[in-house]
Amino acid sequence: MGDADLSSGSGLPAEPDPAAPAPLNVPRTSTGNAEVDALLDRLTDADHLATDGHLEVYEDVHRGLRDALTALDARPGPPAPPSPYDRRS
Repeated sequence: MGDADLSSGSGLPAEPDPAAPAPLNVPRTSTGNAEVDALLDRLTDADHLATDGHLEVYEDVHRGLRDALTALDARPGPPAPPSPYDRRS
């Protein structure tokens, strides 16, 4: 145990600071999409930051998730089935 681990030289371990950053340890299930999973894993970066640092992480993850959703909309879908009706008049 180092000197930094002792409180006031009393020989007892220092009390944890309740205001210090701490991981939330929220369990997360894989989405099956590697890009989305990587973005959600990035949320754990906020565990070690003071509250004022969370915004940057959250905005970065939000931007990535929004881009992933936008990319889904941009993908061409299957071709439309042929019309059973003759469109000539």
